[in-house]
Amino acid sequence: MKIGDKVRFLSEVGGGIVKGFQGKDIALVEGEDGFEIPMLIKECVVIQTDDYNIPMKSVSKPQQAPVEDEEEEEDDRPITYRAPEIRGNDVLNVYLAFVPHDIKAITTTGFDAYLVNDSNYFIDYIYLSAEGKSWTLRSRGTVKPNMKQALEEFEKKDLNDMEHVAVQIIAYKDDRTFLLKNAVSTEIRIDTVKFYKLHTFQENDFFNEPALIYDVVKDDEEAKQVYVNADDIKNAILSKGEGNNVPKKVLRKEEKKIKNGIIEIDLHIDALLDDTTGMGNAEMLNYQLDVFRKTMEEYKRNTGQKIVFIHGKGDGVLRKALLDELKRKYRTCLSQDASFREYGYGATMVIIK
Repeated sequence: MKIGDKVRFLSEVGGGIVKGFQGKDIALVEGEDGFEIPMLIKECVVIQTDDYNIPMKSVSKPQQAPVEDEEEEEDDRPITYRAPEIRGNDVLNVYLAFVPHDIKAITTTGFDAYLVNDSNYFIDYIYLSAEGKSWTLRSRGTVKPNMKQALEEFEKKDLNDMEHVAVQIIAYKDDRTFLLKNAVSTEIRIDTVKFYKLHTFQENDFFNEPALIYDVVKDDEEAKQVYVNADDIKNAILSKGEGNNVPKKVLRKEEKKIKNGIIEIDLHIDALLDDTTGMGNAEMLNYQLDVFRKTMEEYKRNTGQKIVFIHGKGDGVLRKALLDELKRKYRTCLSQDASFREYGYGATMVIIK
């Protein structure tokens, strides 16, 4: 099957001309109404005639009614859109995706944000960003079934306004009965450092280009993120003696990377632990601080050694805790913001003295 082929559908009435493909399994078929319908390739049959398996109107003799009346009747006919469905796609999956304009110029390029609806439901959405406790509407609209919707275009300088975003959605079908889905309000912490890393953007089923994709809803379940708020610093410090009580089932990941002689430590909790089940916010913050302390103790005698601690911008909780530790225990060491080009505002460089 190729672009330009005429096809008819196996499981339902209809057909059209293949205009493109979505992933490996779905063809975009343009019907007589001009709409592109996503349809499984295995549900399409290439034909050699104009027989689309669509019932044809019988040819009848011209009526004696005036032409003007016929035109009025046609104008009064309601135009309807019946959403195409993909078998097995009644489970709700929605994603927030970021696609770079030029993947080869990742340190300077701009980006497009999309909401991807990988389900047979219509999605009414609003997309927001937070500044403290205040929220700003960035986009709103409807995404048709098994389609994606462009939300906005932005540059690197706009990332500081996008570290804390939210997506609220309602799912429904407007032309048939359906299973009720819960309304969703998901808050997402965007790690802006990732927008400076080429390997962050991965091949995927939704775009021809690599993309950074966050779950909003996965298999009908609202996606949940774990983050630390400012009130947890005090609890973490008070529970310092208990901070090593990490559940035994938590697996440690590789913590240290060396790049051009600079040691790079990613302190994001999902970069340190494979599983945080059973851990509270204070325990996770304390674990991050323990990794920081262990690293400083290991290299405190290596004069001139540079260490970059990646903590993200967020609410600045972890960064503040690191700077407090440096002032109290490592007063001779120098600290500064790490390269903006490499890490944005989300990392601190420490130089051992």
